Amino acid sequence: MRKRSIIALSSFLFIALVSLFLIYNRQTKGLNSRDYIQSSTPTLFFHGYGSSANAEKHMTEAARQAGVTQTIITATVDRHAQVTLKGDIPKDAVNPIVMVEFEDNRNANYAQDGEYAAAVVRELQARYGFKKMNFVAHSMGNMSILFYLLEHGQNEELPQLQKQVNIANHVNGLEGMDLPANLTILDSKTGKPSAMSDSYQKLLGLREIYPQDQVDVLNIYGDFKNQSDGSVLNVSSRSLKYLVIDNAKSYQEKRVTGPLAQHSQLHENPEVDRLLIDFLWGKCF
Repeated sequence: MRKRSIIALSSFLFIALVSLFLIYNRQTKGLNSRDYIQSSTPTLFFHGYGSSANAEKHMTEAARQAGVTQTIITATVDRHAQVTLKGDIPKDAVNPIVMVEFEDNRNANYAQDGEYAAAVVRELQARYGFKKMNFVAHSMGNMSILFYLLEHGQNEELPQLQKQVNIANHVNGLEGMDLPANLTILDSKTGKPSAMSDSYQKLLGLREIYPQDQVDVLNIYGDFKNQSDGSVLNVSSRSLKYLVIDNAKSYQEKRVTGPLAQHSQLHENPEVDRLLIDFLWGKCF
């Protein structure tokens, strides 16, 4: 009887070890640990106005193919800020990615968009216990994360932002809409703009509450034609600097040119893929 128990226990332990090995092997297969950090910190991708998680796929698939991660899930937020997760993040996942999708994707109430972002952060925290995170945003997605930070950036009970990538941000207005007239950068050192849109003025609070010496910021903008990506003047995108420069751990800007520098093409641009991959996960950054 005792012999049978020992055999049964040994069989159970063997099966458990094999299962753990298979799970670990599945998660690490295809990962490039030579060039990229091996972190459990999730990176959340936010799309622009009228868009969806599909707009994030080119960038997230580029990360997968580069060997950054094998874990990509989707978080959909409805109009009541209820979050549905599609996919799962295993406990030992490396550099997991969350593609965020707003059901209410044409809402120009940026404060509400910030609360949609907060709902995703809270759901991921409740489900997985994350304590840190990264943000990547395109177009209006930038307003979502900036208004999230305006309201929740000092909340130490939420996961703490480590890296932030802003792509085609229109923090100081869109052409033909809320862009201040004759907008220029008055001070290249501080990034202070000559005029401020209504939304920009609301975000001035970030100069006081943006996390101190915590977040590395990469601001990518497209110079498709005439110092504009076709929808956003470069000077509007570059106005981000003034909001974060005094508190950010680091801040850098990258100007992208060529046909894929157009506003809606920047998230389909291999140069942008490479910039954000190296910035977020590169060991040499």
